[in-house]
Amino acid sequence: MVVLNRIYTRTGDDGTTALGTGERRPKYDLRVSSYGTVDETNAMIGVARLHVDPASRLAAMLAAIQNDLFDVGADLATPERPGKAERLRVVQSQVERLERDIDELNAKLAPLTSFVLPGGHAGAAYLHVARTVCRRAERLMAELTARADEQVNPAALKYMNRLSDFLFVAARCMNDDGRADVLWVPGQNR
Repeated sequence: MVVLNRIYTRTGDDGTTALGTGERRPKYDLRVSSYGTVDETNAMIGVARLHVDPASRLAAMLAAIQNDLFDVGADLATPERPGKAERLRVVQSQVERLERDIDELNAKLAPLTSFVLPGGHAGAAYLHVARTVCRRAERLMAELTARADEQVNPAALKYMNRLSDFLFVAARCMNDDGRADVLWVPGQNR
């Protein structure tokens, strides 16, 4: 259980923050940047949800994703420590649920004939912004994974990869199931 009864602690005034292990890291540390960008993704999904029918299946999917993103952040904020109790980790079933949701949404979309430009319905545009922030989080996590002295849960990295795909498909759904997609016309303005 998380209890936040005091919002400011002053402990970060020196430019550091605490990981879930208690270890202090600079606020520009790659791990901190990774889970901070996951948090940005979550915030952008929150903005996109303002444009989604709250009673829709998509709204329920996005709500589940927002909760999952807190799991991803907690996973990243608490690196594994040998001999210590295991903390919250993203699991493969969360990735698989996201894949099922992608397949469900994608089933009603016509195949693409061109790349899609971000735009159309406001909700779709916000989902595209969330998708690009998600890709940035994924790149940061991949970079963190490549460091010999760092570990990233493979399921968390997979989750972020699938999430960007989900957000793309969800944006198309918001654009009248792809009928209002704004398509790229190569060389149109030459």
